[in-house]
Amino acid sequence: MTSFAYPLTGLVTIITLIVYFWMAFKVGKARAAFGIPAPRMDGPDDFLRVLRVQGNTAENLLLFLPAIWLFALTVGDIWAAGIGIFYPVGRVLYARGYYAEALKRSTGFTVGLAATMILLLGALIALAMEAVRLYL
Repeated sequence: MTSFAYPLTGLVTIITLIVYFWMAFKVGKARAAFGIPAPRMDGPDDFLRVLRVQGNTAENLLLFLPAIWLFALTVGDIWAAGIGIFYPVGRVLYARGYYAEALKRSTGFTVGLAATMILLLGALIALAMEAVRLYL
């Protein structure tokens, strides 16, 4: 059997992508429910909230995915996964809150953003320390 160096980070990545797929699926269902054909991006508030959850998550994935993997590579798999799991949890909380009412999205957003920022800053510090060690 093949050995994997980052199985936990990989699992968190897959969980995150499953959460994102669920959000994209919800957009398709909302389009059907509200009769909004693609490529239209407007409609009632209930549709727009579902659309924004998916869109905001796509925007945030651009930060989260490199952050978790750089952290895993520089700090370690267990730590990256332990911090990173809060991102998909936060995104689910964000979605559930936003689906109910726009003002109820902040807790989930904060959880996901905090996880991303810890991973990003941790990777930055670890990379800077290694650069100093190697080149100074």
